[in-house]
Amino acid sequence: MLARMTSEPEQQIGVGTPDAFQRLWTPHRMAYIQGENKPTGPGAGDGCPFCSIPEKSDEDGLIIARGESVYVVLNLYPYTGGHLMVVPFRHIADYTELTAEETVELAEYTKAAMTALRTASGAHGFNIGMNQGTVAGAGIAAHLHQHVVPRWGGDTNFMPVIGRTKVLPQLLADTRRLLADAWPRPGA
Repeated sequence: MLARMTSEPEQQIGVGTPDAFQRLWTPHRMAYIQGENKPTGPGAGDGCPFCSIPEKSDEDGLIIARGESVYVVLNLYPYTGGHLMVVPFRHIADYTELTAEETVELAEYTKAAMTALRTASGAHGFNIGMNQGTVAGAGIAAHLHQHVVPRWGGDTNFMPVIGRTKVLPQLLADTRRLLADAWPRPGA
């Protein structure tokens, strides 16, 4: 049943003294904090989500595009709307383990991702990168993945800086559909 909509902030028992602040609850973040979808070990058979995602349909796996050796998928825990990753199908941890062909396709799919994000969302810029190893910030260090994070002028506001909350204006399934539709087609 849907909660009734009011203009008054809802007071919830146990959250402290009422202070006139509204709270933007993001319970999906707790799943990430608690390690949901994290592998149990470094092997491909240890529950690696990047190995299991390609077995799903594009819609269920939030896959935007598939190549011969890499695929593009939305990040389940995005920094901004449209945050995606270019991931090799092969379970490898280090960039130096890519073959020459995989390196080229990863680069080409990164370029295509930028094109699709500009077309679908008018992104002004991008943060692109890989975190190699747990100590470097890799959430899933055992399977290489490159982040492509779209940015817009003025996209950083008080919410993440002061409120420590990220506001994402679109559901992942809707973002996946828009980007898949905007994905550049060879020869087009």
